[in-house]
Amino acid sequence: MAVAQQLYEGLALGEEGSVGLVTYIRTDSTRVAASAIAQVRQFIAGNYGEEFVPPKPRHFAKKTKWAQEAHEAIRPTEVSRVPQHVKQFLSSDQCRLYELIWKRMVASQMSSASYDATSVKIGARLVQQPGYLLEAASSILTFPGFLAVYAEAKDEDERREVVAPLPQLKENDSLAYWGTFPEQHFTQPPPRYTEATLVRDLEQKGIGRPSTYAPTLSVIQERDYVRKRAGRFFPTDLGEIVNGILTQHFPQIVDLGFTARMEEQLDEVAQGQQEWVSLLRDFYQPFEDMLHKASLDVDKVDMTQPAGETCPNCGRPMVIKLGRFGKFVACSGYPECKTTKPFLVRTGVACPQCGSDLVEKVTKRKRLFYGCSNYPQCKFATSYRPISVPCPECGKLLVSYRRGLAKCVVCGYQVARSELESVEAERE
Repeated sequence: MAVAQQLYEGLALGEEGSVGLVTYIRTDSTRVAASAIAQVRQFIAGNYGEEFVPPKPRHFAKKTKWAQEAHEAIRPTEVSRVPQHVKQFLSSDQCRLYELIWKRMVASQMSSASYDATSVKIGARLVQQPGYLLEAASSILTFPGFLAVYAEAKDEDERREVVAPLPQLKENDSLAYWGTFPEQHFTQPPPRYTEATLVRDLEQKGIGRPSTYAPTLSVIQERDYVRKRAGRFFPTDLGEIVNGILTQHFPQIVDLGFTARMEEQLDEVAQGQQEWVSLLRDFYQPFEDMLHKASLDVDKVDMTQPAGETCPNCGRPMVIKLGRFGKFVACSGYPECKTTKPFLVRTGVACPQCGSDLVEKVTKRKRLFYGCSNYPQCKFATSYRPISVPCPECGKLLVSYRRGLAKCVVCGYQVARSELESVEAERE
């Protein structure tokens, strides 16, 4: 939001001076001025060709009932300021955000993409036997349309199978049998939220506003309710406990429907269609009753857990505690004994530089990474999860890499994770 504000307020573009690059950024409107649409259509025709301009301008329905229609959708103030031309005057974050806004605006007024879809039915049988009817399908992009400018990345399930285009076939072609490849697919749980998919769900369920999404993502991490691992959110022990208490004692308040309805009612107050005092009274009286009942029923949550070691000073058991900066290990004899140690989540994998344990660590921005327990003497660190199986090439550290691969941090050797699963299972 800070970067968006900078683009809106204006940045120095050389001889052009200070220029506001985007329109007002605290809006969820989808309305675009007719003059801006005409300018974009002219730009598309001149830079991509007339075939990329649809016969009529595109208009989009608002996503929420009370969208802030007083402002336009977020768009470039001048479409001719292409990202490549202003890149030299912007920081990396400013350029990336401006490029996203520019591309989405231009793509939204371009022609649709076209595909040729092919479906083939194959009679597979041995001689004089019934056999099976198999089916294969694929599609080929024949006209890119808006994809020439912008294609939304696949944020979920990088494990999705890539479907290769079918060869040219005609009816009654004879096909050769190459082999059978048995695969078993189990039902997968829903993928964990990323920042993008969480914001998308909040938007679809009518919860929050564009200006509240960034603070929401920050708060759930700053309070240690969730932690990021490989770009996805995983609940912490504290998050599980807080969620359980809220769900048990405040089911109506944490209900998604209640949150969306409250958003609508507050919008009605802003629109002058509802009186705010009666709205707050109707909400607070039942809420106060629930709060009082919860204060009587909820026991104090003991967030200490046995650390599996004894205090080096007094010999009492050490416990894991949760503090302002996350977990730490402390003597159970506090306040008589004030011994504390950092809490280390060991991975069971040795550091490739000094041989000490690799442990989980968290940055100031609550991002998970893995570093040597011998820090600061050894400063080895990686953002990828270490794997217990050594590299087949050099015997050093393998980490879980992108798209189902494992990669060696020393020699760069890559291998499919599936090939290592049996070896990992034997080690465990």
